[in-house]
Amino acid sequence: MNKQQLLSIAESKALRGIAILGIILHNYCHFLGFAVKENEYTFDAEKPMMMLDRLCSLNHYLFVHILSFFGHYGVPVFLFISGFGLVMKYEYKNKDKETRILPFVRYNYAKLLRLMFLGYIAFAVVSYLDPHGYHGYTVGRVVAQLFMYINILPDPDHIIKPGPYWYFGLTLQLYIVYRLLLYRRKSAYTIALIAVCWILQTVFSPEMYGSWDSLNRIRYNFIGGMLPFGMGMLYARHGRLLPKGAYAALAVVSAAVVFWGSFNFHSWLWVPAFIVIGAVSTFKLLPEWALKPCMWTGVISSSLFVVHPVLREIIIPMSRRGQVFTGIVIYLVASVLCAWLFMKLLKFIPKPKSI
Repeated sequence: MNKQQLLSIAESKALRGIAILGIILHNYCHFLGFAVKENEYTFDAEKPMMMLDRLCSLNHYLFVHILSFFGHYGVPVFLFISGFGLVMKYEYKNKDKETRILPFVRYNYAKLLRLMFLGYIAFAVVSYLDPHGYHGYTVGRVVAQLFMYINILPDPDHIIKPGPYWYFGLTLQLYIVYRLLLYRRKSAYTIALIAVCWILQTVFSPEMYGSWDSLNRIRYNFIGGMLPFGMGMLYARHGRLLPKGAYAALAVVSAAVVFWGSFNFHSWLWVPAFIVIGAVSTFKLLPEWALKPCMWTGVISSSLFVVHPVLREIIIPMSRRGQVFTGIVIYLVASVLCAWLFMKLLKFIPKPKSI
């Protein structure tokens, strides 16, 4: 079997497209005061109960509640694709070439920095001009963000600005973990690391540790992202194509597990696995023509990720004043247009030398 058939270019782009839409809409909606908040870094049993209540009441803000609560699960989809892509590139495509550690880390850091830099400056300028914007920049925080180690510092909720940029630090950590511990090694190492990361999260649960603070902090780092990332690696190495009926069954079961698994801490830790299984299974069922809208969004997904926090700061006051859906539509349109312009600007920034 051709490994590329496991996740075609079209399917990969479409997955990135739907994932980035979930992320950017989540990062807008969960800042609206009335929206049900997500369980992303910590777990609060009241939040899924609130979500269930909104589903049963079927009010006209249901769309906002769903995106606020579930939209952040676009992150595991990106991590899955990253793990899959690393194995395909460095263990299959370049299988006869040894990838050295320092060039690998330097290249991937430069690639992420090139993407992040302009958006970081733009967000800082917008925040400075807004009297109610974020004004907590210090030299230490700026350096930590630019070198992507800000995730490991205390109180990440309040020092990573713009907030979504925590993902750059997470990605760099996972690249380093891959090259140091998992590159061209038996998949047992990947499975073992997933298990260790799961155990650490259970150990730092309030039931065991007495506080959410430590769990919140470690989930900003590779420990919280290892499950979907490792699944991407394992899928690239051992995945098999399935009949349509099997994909349909997996999609239905995954949707049920994602919903009901959100009500318990220990099942919640495994929800990202079923997000990935459900997403891949669903896209395996769709014809390529049906994937095209998401494919197009997937092409600009990295630019959308960079620019959307800047646009959110500018546009969200409209929704907070009562024009909720008008603000969301303008935010989406403006984000797409700015992402397209950002891609044009990136052409003037040299790409890092490939390894």
